[in-house]
Amino acid sequence: MIGGRGNLFGTDGARGIANADLTAEIALAVGRAFGAWLRQQEEQPRVLVARDTRLSGPMLSAALAAGLCTAGVQVADCGVLPTPGLHLLARAEDCSGGVVVSASHNPPDFNGLKLLARAGQKLTPREEREIEALVFAEEDLAPRPTGAEVGAIELRPTAAREYVERLLEGLGQLDLGGLKVALDCAYGAAYEAGPAAFRQAGAEVIAIHAEAEGARINVEAGALHPERLAAAVLTHGASLGIAFDGDADRAIIVDDKGQVRNGDHIKYLLAVDLQDRGKLAPPLVVGTVMSNLGLELALEARGIRLLRTRVGDRAVREAMEDSGAVLGGEQAGHIIFAETGVGDGIYTGLRVCEVLARTGQKMGERCSEVPQVPQVLLNVAVRDKYAWERSEELKAAVREWETRLGAQGRVLIRASGTEPLVRVMVEAVEEGEAYAAAEALAEIVARELGYGEVAEE
Repeated sequence: MIGGRGNLFGTDGARGIANADLTAEIALAVGRAFGAWLRQQEEQPRVLVARDTRLSGPMLSAALAAGLCTAGVQVADCGVLPTPGLHLLARAEDCSGGVVVSASHNPPDFNGLKLLARAGQKLTPREEREIEALVFAEEDLAPRPTGAEVGAIELRPTAAREYVERLLEGLGQLDLGGLKVALDCAYGAAYEAGPAAFRQAGAEVIAIHAEAEGARINVEAGALHPERLAAAVLTHGASLGIAFDGDADRAIIVDDKGQVRNGDHIKYLLAVDLQDRGKLAPPLVVGTVMSNLGLELALEARGIRLLRTRVGDRAVREAMEDSGAVLGGEQAGHIIFAETGVGDGIYTGLRVCEVLARTGQKMGERCSEVPQVPQVLLNVAVRDKYAWERSEELKAAVREWETRLGAQGRVLIRASGTEPLVRVMVEAVEEGEAYAAAEALAEIVARELGYGEVAEE
């Protein structure tokens, strides 16, 4: 089983190689356990299930739905639908829960299970542990319903259309007329909903990789490979391009000059627009420890504070709730608005386009205000990825480099959330100094804790 007994859920659900790490048997067990957990809270739970385009998606979603039905849960199978689409529909209908069968930005042979609580909210770590305990329980979870009490599966082929309609309703009188938008759908979950949303909003759309080809999902396409989109923007003379990942919860932008713009640039454009309209209260934006120092400096110049939190959209959302911030997100393109509470690549793209259509600005012009401080990220393979916290030599070296860099640089060392790696990140106005610091610190990590292997990301 993924991660072994008692370690089913990682930082973003259960994920692994389909039919090897993540099998139909595991999906069935998770569905049964999730259903039993929901039945502890209400008598007749209703759960939405969706997937991306991966070839293993129908197999795993069918097994998962069967497991839910054995616990007496009613299931609505939404078919191929972006992860944020399931969030939105589950919230609008106040469903008991939801499950997305997707491995997001991972290669086609991976898949995953993302479980959602009532109304599309992400499960807390405590709730995940409770469900995990039920998966591994040796005794039967609960009496099995029979006859009319068994859960039924309802097919919902209109889910993607419903998602787009609700998305546009929430944006009011959106008019993107005059914009030519290139979309890279990554052969993934946005292949239908992405182009439909922008066309219905009035934009002229050039769609690439917009076929439901699960064997090619994320392969030289989408948010991880924006160079394909950049070429399309220049070829077609588009106003901008928007690249989604496999489950469309993130967006990477390409401006009208073919320049790739990440989540930091997106947050800056949106934050400045909100500030100009008196809607950025309090005057802060939530980012993560990976947000470029250039974003912090650009926001500071406009009187906006960047509040950093740990990596992960859950951490960003929690920091937004605690601080009252209306905007946050990650450099990788997960942008969270207070009104949605989740990363939604299509919604993010629509919001960016709305700003450009309303103001007449060019994406590149606004983003040029954000200096990109050179950022070097080195990965060190280690035996114990948390042991670096006990290294006195490393701590002393970090302090020495932080003093040397001062306000013009930043040092971050952290354990990878998914791999046996320690990540060493250094930012400095002088790129050579950033490399020197990162390599010196990575050498200490490799010598003390690792196998001598250092790789640049």
